[in-house]
Amino acid sequence: MLSVGQGILSLDGFSELLFKKKAIVLEKDALDGIDSNFHFLQSFSADKLIYGINTGFGPMAQYRVDEANLLQLQYNLIRSHSSGSGRLLPSFLARALMIARLNSLMKGYSGVHTELVELLRDLINKDITPCIYEHGGVGASGDLVQLAHLGLMLIGEGEAFFENEVVPARQLFDRFGIKPLSIHIREGLAILNGTSAMTGIGMVNVIQARKLLGWSVLLSAMTNEIVEAYDDHYSYELNVVKLHKGQNRVAAMLRDLLRGSKMIRDRSEHLYHPGHLEREVFEDKVQEYYSLRCITQVLGPVYDTITQAGDVLLDELNSVNDNPVIDHRNRNIFHGGNFHGDYVSLEMDKLKIAIIKLSMLSERQLNYLLNDKLNQKFPPFVNLGVLGLNFGMQGVQFTATSTVAENQTLGFPMYIHSIPNNNDNQDIVSMGCNAALMTRRVVDNSFEVLAVQLMTVLQAIDYLDCSSRLAPDTRALYEAARKIFPKFIEDSPRYKELARVRVFLEETDPAVSFKALEF
Repeated sequence: MLSVGQGILSLDGFSELLFKKKAIVLEKDALDGIDSNFHFLQSFSADKLIYGINTGFGPMAQYRVDEANLLQLQYNLIRSHSSGSGRLLPSFLARALMIARLNSLMKGYSGVHTELVELLRDLINKDITPCIYEHGGVGASGDLVQLAHLGLMLIGEGEAFFENEVVPARQLFDRFGIKPLSIHIREGLAILNGTSAMTGIGMVNVIQARKLLGWSVLLSAMTNEIVEAYDDHYSYELNVVKLHKGQNRVAAMLRDLLRGSKMIRDRSEHLYHPGHLEREVFEDKVQEYYSLRCITQVLGPVYDTITQAGDVLLDELNSVNDNPVIDHRNRNIFHGGNFHGDYVSLEMDKLKIAIIKLSMLSERQLNYLLNDKLNQKFPPFVNLGVLGLNFGMQGVQFTATSTVAENQTLGFPMYIHSIPNNNDNQDIVSMGCNAALMTRRVVDNSFEVLAVQLMTVLQAIDYLDCSSRLAPDTRALYEAARKIFPKFIEDSPRYKELARVRVFLEETDPAVSFKALEF
């Protein structure tokens, strides 16, 4: 079990709730705070004009709503904005959204009845998640459309995911004896006004991006190892004179991963002796290609970007993003724009660009291994069969190349792509949920690219018959991966094997298996 309340929910805590499905317990002090906040709103709003309680929403706020219709107003908001389109979010992303919304509401500034947070807790613990569509939110007055579909499920309408099936929400509520949410004052607006869709998806992107970086460093290490590269490009001495944290962390990762390798070469042993000066042309490259030699400089910024994105997303996850903010501590209500998703949108765009570069590095390393004219070490396409008759990894390379090309096209930032809407009330918007979803697509694509790279590295190791000479860590990956992708010589369809390797990379945290890869 994991407590959720007024304290900070960490990245690890979020991950445990999302992937390990730990049960949520609501802290009593936080529930007491929510109750106090609700009763303050109840008394404070009795004789005042307050946005979203006795007025319309957005540009309709100029119209007062009669007291007899105040509760219906909230239902109308939920139902009218349940207008999403496109593909449904996978259930685990809908769960991430629910965790993010619950965590924000638990801060006690939303004016909601405790019934709302208790219902969210129960649904998350039962793994009942709303059907939420990708298209709809502009990320400015919160993730209105995505969160409206959450609200629709909470009031017992719409559809929900349960055990990988789409089921009418009312049917699930009846099955489990769950009472649909009752509107007390402003529960509808409190559900919709927030950044919880972009934040939940963004948190997943950060978690998966960390895995991608770990695998990229590990595969970069193995690629250097099997081509017997020199060790000075990831040395402490070379990297410490560059002051970037990410670069030095990646260099340290490489040193730890390659400790004990019998294939990596020391430049001083091979090039720093007088005999080399007598030659006019060197068969060995004096310096490796950039995709092998500049790993710390390429992946260092990726490391820093993931770290920064994680910090910002955690701040957003643990923030109050309502409008207005109900502050019973200061006995007032404050109107503004905490629902605006610019922080998340900008970080998602930066993260997306960083992961695109990571996939580009993977593709270049892959191309180096497959092109015998470049590596001068392996047969074309690391073909272990008969050249001309067999094709090795030739077909699979196309998948990696086309996927990286798609990533590059997806690189345009959403953060700067504002379109005014809502009768120009929302005249500058964040497009944060779009940014998070596009980043998710790039992250997913990049697992495909790295899967092809891993398959190729394994084939190259077997061509050289050098697994016994690998460093302990890289050999461990070789042995684990070969269990799901055996060595092949003859041609056969590779798509199922590619899917298995991709799932292996997606579902395995390399930092758990390889301590060198911890952030």
